[in-house]
Amino acid sequence: MKAMAKHILVKTPEEADSLKKRLEKGEAFDVLAKKFSICPSGKRGGDLGEVKPGQMVRVIDQVIFKKSVGDIHGPVKSKFGYHLVKVYYRD
Repeated sequence: MKAMAKHILVKTPEEADSLKKRLEKGEAFDVLAKKFSICPSGKRGGDLGEVKPGQMVRVIDQVIFKKSVGDIHGPVKSKFGYHLVKVYYRD
């Protein structure tokens, strides 16, 4: 199994909630990731590339492989901070 996902990593749940509202209003995921994500993937618009189960931190792995495709999930708390995750495809 593999999937392609993007994420935005921020330090607080409030920041994640604020960005989620902006995404739900139609702002571009990659633009917000480049501007606000503290993860190095932010430079690529939050693109995590194609991943396989077990490659990501457990809580993110569960979102990528168990939650619905196309929706924005989160904020999801990990040891790194708070993530917003969007799964583009999974097979």
